[in-house]
Amino acid sequence: MASAAPPASSTGLLHAAIVHRPIDVGALIARAQVPGVGALSVFLGTVRDFNDGRLVSGMDYEAYESMAASELAAVAREVCDRSPGLRVTLEHRIGTLAIGDVSVAIVAAHAHRGPALDGARAIIESLKQRVPIWKREHYVDGERIWIDPTRAALPGEEPG
Repeated sequence: MASAAPPASSTGLLHAAIVHRPIDVGALIARAQVPGVGALSVFLGTVRDFNDGRLVSGMDYEAYESMAASELAAVAREVCDRSPGLRVTLEHRIGTLAIGDVSVAIVAAHAHRGPALDGARAIIESLKQRVPIWKREHYVDGERIWIDPTRAALPGEEPG
C-alpha cells in the first residue's frame, strides 16, 4: 500500500535551535519522520581528535545566540523553499564539548533520497558560511586557538 506524501502544511522547517545540552538525534528524527517520508538524511558534526596536524582534546563553541538562531532557521527555510516536500529539523550545540560529542545535527526528510541528501548538504554548507558560531580548539599541549569555520579545506578534506 503506497503512503501519501506529507501534506504541504507539515513540510518545511519544523525545528531549528541553538542548544546548550547534548543533542537528542532520536528526537530530531522522530520529529521529521511521518508517513510519506521515504528518506531521512542525517548529518552529524562531531568533535574530532585531530585537526591540521595537531591532537585535539576538546572544543568550545560560542555564538551570538539570537542572531545564530535566526540565521540557522533562515538557512533551513531557504533550502526547504527550494525543495518542495522537504522536512527539516536541526540543532547546533554551544559550550564546551568533548571528543566525539555531536556539535550539529541536521535531519532532512523527503519522500525521495535525492532531495533529502541534497537538503542536508546544502544546509551544512550554508550554515558554516552564514551562522555566527565560533569554535576554539583545545589541543593536548594546552594551547587553545579560535578556528575559522569558513576556511578553505586542504586537498581531499572537508572544511571545518
